[in-house]
Amino acid sequence: MANRPKILAFAGSLRRDSYNKKCVQVAAKGAEKAGADVTYIDLRDFPMPIYDQEIEDAEGLPEEALEFKQLLMDHQGLLISSPEYNSGYSAALKNAIDWASRPADKNESSLACFVGKVAGLVAASPGGLGGLRGLFQLRSVLLNIQVIVLPKQTTVASCSNAFDDDGNLVDLKKQAAVEAVGAEVASFLAKLQNS
Repeated sequence: MANRPKILAFAGSLRRDSYNKKCVQVAAKGAEKAGADVTYIDLRDFPMPIYDQEIEDAEGLPEEALEFKQLLMDHQGLLISSPEYNSGYSAALKNAIDWASRPADKNESSLACFVGKVAGLVAASPGGLGGLRGLFQLRSVLLNIQVIVLPKQTTVASCSNAFDDDGNLVDLKKQAAVEAVGAEVASFLAKLQNS
């Protein structure tokens, strides 16, 4: 592929051994197999204070928020795996989105790093729905900030027993389903580039 799609992959969890970090890396394999270049990041490496306009007014965007925002700008696609906390997605993920949605300077659109990006969503949870309820909320927020969120999504339920020691899913059908989300983002981006 001449111009390989660039996809940024990350989880909404800060936990070191997060199931969602494993899940998004499975989706990333699918995107890579479909011809995309994938950059995996850990939100833990971008510690940001809780969004507060007084901080923004006094100091501007924190360095970590600017770094995260630049990564979003540098990629056409997103793969996000979201944990579900109390039927919603994580505060860490919402906070990162909130900071990135702020303009870095007066000449920049507030949503510059989100508009027209193509996203694929997955989730993993110990519960029976696999994080599905949190994905509904995340999808709504992303659509509102003008991200193109693809319909295909999948969840991994009972995830504490779902992954092997290499980070792959034990259930081969579920492995294929998660990889397919990544592959669909890569395929969609390739079609956009060639249209």
